[in-house]
Amino acid sequence: MKFLGIDLGTSSVKIIIMNQSGDIVDSTSKDYDVSFPKEGWAEQNPEDWWESTKQGIKELLCNGNIKSEDITGISFSGQMHGLVLLDKNEKVLMPAILWCDQRTQKQCDYLNNKFGQDKLSKYTGNKALTGFTLPKVLWVKENKPEIYKKIAHMMLPKDFISFKLTGNYSTDVSDASGTLMFDVENRKWSKEIIDIFEIDKEVLPKVYESWKGVGNISSQAAKETGLSTKTLVMAGAGDQAAGAVGSGTVETGILSVALGTSGVVFACDEKFSVDRENRLHSFCHSNGKWHQMGVMLSAASCLKWWVENVNIDIKEDAFNKLLCEAENAPVGSNKLLFLPYLMGERTPHNDPNARGSFIGLNITHKRGDMTRAILEGVCFGLRDSLEILRSLNVEVKEVRVSGGGSKSKLWRQILADIFNLDVLVTNSKEGPAYGASILAAVGCGLYESVDEACKQLIKITDIVEPIKVNVEKYDKLYKIYTPLYSCLEEKFEELNKIEI
Repeated sequence: MKFLGIDLGTSSVKIIIMNQSGDIVDSTSKDYDVSFPKEGWAEQNPEDWWESTKQGIKELLCNGNIKSEDITGISFSGQMHGLVLLDKNEKVLMPAILWCDQRTQKQCDYLNNKFGQDKLSKYTGNKALTGFTLPKVLWVKENKPEIYKKIAHMMLPKDFISFKLTGNYSTDVSDASGTLMFDVENRKWSKEIIDIFEIDKEVLPKVYESWKGVGNISSQAAKETGLSTKTLVMAGAGDQAAGAVGSGTVETGILSVALGTSGVVFACDEKFSVDRENRLHSFCHSNGKWHQMGVMLSAASCLKWWVENVNIDIKEDAFNKLLCEAENAPVGSNKLLFLPYLMGERTPHNDPNARGSFIGLNITHKRGDMTRAILEGVCFGLRDSLEILRSLNVEVKEVRVSGGGSKSKLWRQILADIFNLDVLVTNSKEGPAYGASILAAVGCGLYESVDEACKQLIKITDIVEPIKVNVEKYDKLYKIYTPLYSCLEEKFEELNKIEI
């Protein structure tokens, strides 16, 4: 028995093959482009996802060691919130509007202020954010009425791949939670939201628990990929819920932190609960429970921007060189602070106008100070979500870190010091893709539950403990960092409106 985990990310699709012992026997990754047609817009062609996924699957099956009949089950992790629209002929109607797209502020203002945040929270457990799916639907209805009239099927990014593999329209509870059309507490589409906004329920996919089967590989997909029609496809999960499974974050007390393109703080909960101010997202978890999650839109992407757009003169080993300079810089970066709002911000500010900023820059600062300030600024931003969880009396004993940024021991140490918690690394290097393969194994009956699978498969490989003297320094700096957004909020808005 072998299981395919497909992680449909923002910039690439990662596909792994896991055997029944939990070992990854092969993997591949295929890139695709993100389009930014206007400031604040972010789009992709769903067919690009499918082409890349097909290429990856065929590559793995052509390696010689894996036969199509060896693949017992397939499941997914996927970038959340994206809006994919198909017509009655199952053709894509327009580019998918992605999670990081900011065009829907007008719709969010209407939903939160005129319709009412209290009602939204009552029906869905969340407030409207520009990244969520319902505001995108309303934007299409207002701005592309000719397309809106043709909608026959509405789905999320990973579910488009599931559809192409099975011919069936499905989603899972964790991904559906981020649409703002889902009754998170009762794990079903919200009848109230669907009725009020006149959304045809027939265009929405059927909802499953993440480990449940949604169909077998279709004969057409078998021809295109080389997979067997006997292979069962599971519903899968949103990237953060799948990543939490991949790190074993399936019980209270464990905090998952993802240092990827975006930054995520994720806490599992045995019961459904909502932050009254909706600063955190309250979503279904992929193990049958719930979770609360804070999201910052720019995390490791801040370092990527710094390396690729600012320090472009470094031709070789740029990341390692800059991280080495940052390691040699002092804790607190010589009193230099960085606000990591390069694409606006979600938690806790919910402000698409927020912008990245260096605060406290003086003539003595060096590049190493600036690089370290970026690493620290991302961790301060993540701590905002941790403090909300603490204010809600959510138990937090340890942090399990994943994502590209977690490969840096320096960044892990900074995170441990700023959070004042042990930061753990697990044997799962593939995060969401590994979580997806676990869901596939559970769906095929190898394990009785997701929690049981995690207990058997996830092992701790490294622990970074907080350094007391650093904790004290960062606590002082965090008190200065926290009010900076409020000081600049009005100026961010003015800057966004000004025409030059």
